[in-house]
Amino acid sequence: MPPGTAPDIGPHIQAVTVRLTEQGLTVGDGGAPAVRPAGGRYAAVYFDPGQSLSESLADRRTMLTLGFQITCVGPTATACLWVAQQVRHALHRPLVVEGRATWRAEEFGGPYVQRDDDVSPPVYYLPVQYRLQST
Repeated sequence: MPPGTAPDIGPHIQAVTVRLTEQGLTVGDGGAPAVRPAGGRYAAVYFDPGQSLSESLADRRTMLTLGFQITCVGPTATACLWVAQQVRHALHRPLVVEGRATWRAEEFGGPYVQRDDDVSPPVYYLPVQYRLQST
């Protein structure tokens, strides 16, 4: 990374999406996927803009902290929890971001599974918060 350049969140977002897809999940970016899978199970990923942090008193801003939420969706509460478990499996190992050293994604959990009756047919969903850090 050239001096004075802030870390790029794009490769981090791509790494999360690729890892979830490799786990066999259908992934939507910022909402439901354009084509929902036949089984009705998917993950919708929402990213924050991240934070570029100083690695030392020299104020070299090479550290990146990126927060994101993965909303796990399924046709039943059990299917929704299955998606959440697949997400957990996918993010258990550190992500690979070229030119960066990444920590394992930190899971902050979420609320209980909820039912959304505003869509037809109703679905169950569970938003789970994560944080990814790299340097």
